[in-house]
Amino acid sequence: RGDLLATGTTGEQGEFSFTELVPGPVTVAVNATGYRPRALPVEVSGTGITRVEVDLDSGAQLQGTVKAPHGPLADARVTLVDAAGNVIATATTGTDGAYAFTDLDTGDYTVIATGYPPVATALTITGHGTDDHDIELSHPSE
Repeated sequence: RGDLLATGTTGEQGEFSFTELVPGPVTVAVNATGYRPRALPVEVSGTGITRVEVDLDSGAQLQGTVKAPHGPLADARVTLVDAAGNVIATATTGTDGAYAFTDLDTGDYTVIATGYPPVATALTITGHGTDDHDIELSHPSE
């Protein structure tokens, strides 16, 4: 029904346990920094111990720098859009022009930077992600 029955933190080896659960179906939801969250349906048995193993996939990341002709561009807005056109996240660059998006699924994305006339670049993120997707912005006359 969506009721929260228990929460906990894993031990050093990733182990966890919950006691005094009523037998029947439950959902075990697990999240950890740097990993994609996962929820698994589990049937709690009426006797003994119900064991479940949850494998977490690391989330991909995308980071880079927004640049103008004079150097890094602070306070630029960077928008990450998925292949279906959904806005996944937005970020504002720091004084060094840097931006970052974390906990991403692998797949095709478009990055849109604004602050000058916008620039959109298409890319495919695979594995652990991309660490050098830099963007240069300028006015047409520059």
